[in-house]
Amino acid sequence: MPVIGDKPDLNVTAVVYATDFSLGAQNAGLYASRLASYLSAKLIVAHAFTLSQAALEVEVDPALVSQQRRDLKTLLAAKATQLGGPSIETIPILLEGEPKDVIPELANKHQPAIIVLGTHGGGRFERGIIGSTAERILRSTHWPSLTVGPKVKPASSTTFPFQRILFATDFSDAAAHAALYAVNVAEAFGANIDVLNVVQEGAIGHPDRLSDLQRDFYLTLDRLIPEQAKEFCDPRSFVEVGEAREQIIEHIKERSIDLLVLGIRKSSHLSIETRKSRAFQIIVDAECPVLTIQH
Repeated sequence: MPVIGDKPDLNVTAVVYATDFSLGAQNAGLYASRLASYLSAKLIVAHAFTLSQAALEVEVDPALVSQQRRDLKTLLAAKATQLGGPSIETIPILLEGEPKDVIPELANKHQPAIIVLGTHGGGRFERGIIGSTAERILRSTHWPSLTVGPKVKPASSTTFPFQRILFATDFSDAAAHAALYAVNVAEAFGANIDVLNVVQEGAIGHPDRLSDLQRDFYLTLDRLIPEQAKEFCDPRSFVEVGEAREQIIEHIKERSIDLLVLGIRKSSHLSIETRKSRAFQIIVDAECPVLTIQH
């Protein structure tokens, strides 16, 4: 079991904010700006694109720049100026290529980094599904990623810095890895931590088994959260029975959670293997930003 000395470094040098200039991305930009300022990191405002056929024909001549590229550079510079400030080094970077490829590559060049994304819910037949671009970026990066869904309140002094963090765990290796990030984030922001384990109803068996599961959970929690961390993050333990997404979303509402931390792996019940996975549904439905840690 990891100890506090093994916790990942939050000396983040760059906050990589990926934007498509949509309304859904605006709130993510506000969180990215505040995060960069709080962590004394540079803010990289990035947009990934592919050239249209007309632009390709123009740029066959290396001496010529297409109108598409000029317009995007202007938009990106304006966005960087809007999000920047006297205490933030803000860098606009226009990337040519697929977002799922070039955004993680950009984070790799400026490591250690945090990627910040905005997303939106789908239509009637795609309720609870993350936008495809954000989804692909999350699946292709190993860097911690903060995703701001459509139900998250605008970043302000009441929503940032984070004061109460929810760490949802299934006690997998991925969850144990994410626990270290949750502790480190709590220390950085002076926040308290709620630790939630959701037991699927069919896994209980006899009703008396719930008390045994709760006892096992509290014992495991003692090993999961290092003793030193308990002095500053005041962990509160919760065991709920039901469907993970519903219980996590309800806990966020009832406990006024500012940040959800999820450790995710492809084989976990909180996986991101498919667009209909529980993790993506949680990201879209959560009323707070979600920090995903892949393992």
